[in-house]
Amino acid sequence: MKTNPVLQSPSLNLSGDSNAVTTYKRDAHNYITQMFAEQMPAIETGFFSAHMSKNIIIQPHWHTNVNELVYVISGEVVTSVFDPFTQKLMSYRLKPGQVSMFPKGWFHWIVSMKDNTHILTIFDEPTPDIVYGSDFLRFTPKEIMKLAYCVNEEEYAEAVAPIQESVILGPPPGCKKTKSSTQGKNITHRTVNQSQEMLAQGNNIPAQGVFHQTSYGPQGYSDDDYEWVKASPYHYYYPHGSSHYQP
Repeated sequence: MKTNPVLQSPSLNLSGDSNAVTTYKRDAHNYITQMFAEQMPAIETGFFSAHMSKNIIIQPHWHTNVNELVYVISGEVVTSVFDPFTQKLMSYRLKPGQVSMFPKGWFHWIVSMKDNTHILTIFDEPTPDIVYGSDFLRFTPKEIMKLAYCVNEEEYAEAVAPIQESVILGPPPGCKKTKSSTQGKNITHRTVNQSQEMLAQGNNIPAQGVFHQTSYGPQGYSDDDYEWVKASPYHYYYPHGSSHYQP
């Protein structure tokens, strides 16, 4: 059995304070602290401790070297991850004590559904590598987007221009709700009934279990302040074993 050399140190420390290091702070109610090997070298795992208000999102991103486990301490979240094998988005609504997982390299995000939400995102390596969606969008040349996806390069450049930094907790302070473009209305203003029709046609059908439509409040993201909360997914699944799960 290989022994961690850190454990043999005469100055070994086996305790730490995850409140001591703030990774990112959006405002007084939305911030992330951490505990990783940099603070406590003896650990071979690590975590972020995220505090969020309703409708705050941990931006889309992925990890190149770690699997991630989301554990809810208080409040509620919807976790979403893109399965590259089935080409489907998997979304779960979690409340305290419930968990969901993001496999290594899978694109994912987390949306807070209530104020005073507190979660841990736990990793199986002492230091996670992170690729932020905001960085991907703002550093990809508009010409490449046009060449790859046949999008209007100037419209793309205008759309991503407000992204001036890595937006870890979004939306950025000062973000205002704007009217959707004509092209976007058929996506952002799709109704729940239309989404149900899509599900009936075979989109986003879970491999096992079903979700209730009314037993746990409205499905999907709330529509308090921002247009993006009306976007897909409209539906999510409750964790296996919860009172809302039906095999």
